[in-house]
Amino acid sequence: MEIVKEENEDVNDPDPCRMKTEDTEEQTDLVLEQTYESDPNEDEEKHQHQKPHHFKTEDMSSGSSQMKKTFTKGRQKSESRKSFRCPHCEEVFGRKTDFELHVRIHTGKKLFTCPQCARNFFELPYTCLQCGKSFRHKGSLKDHMRVHTGERPYTCVECGKSFTQSSSLNVHMRIHTGESPYTCVLCEKSFTFKGNFNVHMRIHTGESPYSCLRCGKSFAHKSNLKDHSRVHTGERPYTCVQCGKSYTQSSRLTVHMRVHSGETPYTCVQCGKSFTSISILNDHMRIHTGESPYTCVECEKSFIYKSNLKVHMRIHSEESLYTCQQCGKGFVQKGALKEHMRVHTGERPYICDRCGKSFTHSGSLKVHMRVHTGERPYTCVECGKSFACRSNFREHTRIHTGD
Repeated sequence: MEIVKEENEDVNDPDPCRMKTEDTEEQTDLVLEQTYESDPNEDEEKHQHQKPHHFKTEDMSSGSSQMKKTFTKGRQKSESRKSFRCPHCEEVFGRKTDFELHVRIHTGKKLFTCPQCARNFFELPYTCLQCGKSFRHKGSLKDHMRVHTGERPYTCVECGKSFTQSSSLNVHMRIHTGESPYTCVLCEKSFTFKGNFNVHMRIHTGESPYSCLRCGKSFAHKSNLKDHSRVHTGERPYTCVQCGKSYTQSSRLTVHMRVHSGETPYTCVQCGKSFTSISILNDHMRIHTGESPYTCVECEKSFIYKSNLKVHMRIHSEESLYTCQQCGKGFVQKGALKEHMRVHTGERPYICDRCGKSFTHSGSLKVHMRVHTGERPYTCVECGKSFACRSNFREHTRIHTGD
């Protein structure tokens, strides 16, 4: 067998074709893999028909570099499948970024300790340049920036209301779908929002963790305490831009604005009448159910509205704030005195546009209009009979109760 040597090879080198040790060690696995993948018979046939290969230094260097790249890629792919375990709490993460964010909980620099609860707070990596507020995740900072820019990219297709976060839109959609995923296990009442559910549970537990420092009155919700504190300060920060009327709560201003806009989003499913707020609708529903939950402890007379009971209690306390100058009769409400004065003046300002009949009270005209419309809003749950007048409805119910 003829051995062909390079012309420039070092005759003193016992192995002129050897590779560097470090290259050989890194390529061992790849060389073995390539050896097993080839066909032994095919290799033998190639050796018989091919000329001896002349190895050059630059060829070896190029091959070594290519094999090193292949090995590096394989190692990176293997590392991407690794899991990352927290050395502090042993929680496992599939992504390195999540792992690094989590570790800051344990290793983050302590900014300060709360003097009330002794809780430690850590330095957060993403800080808002406008207000200095910090966040753990970059996405949270991005969402926060919409507070400053006013951007609300997530819009409800039902009512057009827009939100800064997609999660807020998802929760809002429950208003339209009627979904109430949070149910009380004690009374089975369900809620659309988790926060409302948590506050409701305090009704059963009796918990009122928020106390007023001035009068000692306690509340189940922090916002209720904040609203209550304005009773002492006299602050009414929410003002109507159309009429100047101000309120202690933003929700009351929202309801008030519907007086100007004419919006009545809450509709009674029984008679179709609509209202500006859900609380007014709930009170209205008692007309159909006959429920009068507010009862006088003196005479046991009951009322649909709490305000009516409050006014009624003045009868027992002999509190007559408003007195008729003509007959001396006293009234507990200014409106009642005003209506009474029509007895002396003969004024009947409320006129039916159908038949021309006039009345001293708006309520009387309202009941009268049912003669023309055929409306009978008071329905007996026992026999289904309906009535136009509430007094007739109450008299009828005594047939079933035996009162």
